[in-house]
Amino acid sequence: MPHTIVFRPAAEDDLAGLYAYIAHQSGDERADRYLARIEAACIALTDFPHRGTRRDDLFPGVRLLGFERRISIAFMVDATTVRILRIFYGGRDFPEEWSDTN
Repeated sequence: MPHTIVFRPAAEDDLAGLYAYIAHQSGDERADRYLARIEAACIALTDFPHRGTRRDDLFPGVRLLGFERRISIAFMVDATTVRILRIFYGGRDFPEEWSDTN
């Protein structure tokens, strides 16, 4: 049975910031296309939720999935839901403290 995808508020903020950055640098159309590809990669976790690398060293249960060599998608999986926690661009550092509820 497919999992439900839930974007946590911090991940939504990450996407909004990424959109603003790309739109400023390259225009709205390019930002729209890039974010659509990121969102499609997240939605693909519906059927294959255990992709990526488990990174318990960062936070228990967190998984990371690379996207187009510049994005890391941080997420957690339970029996029915994939929670997209954060979406990191480029060389951004992972947070010192994680939360699966933000």
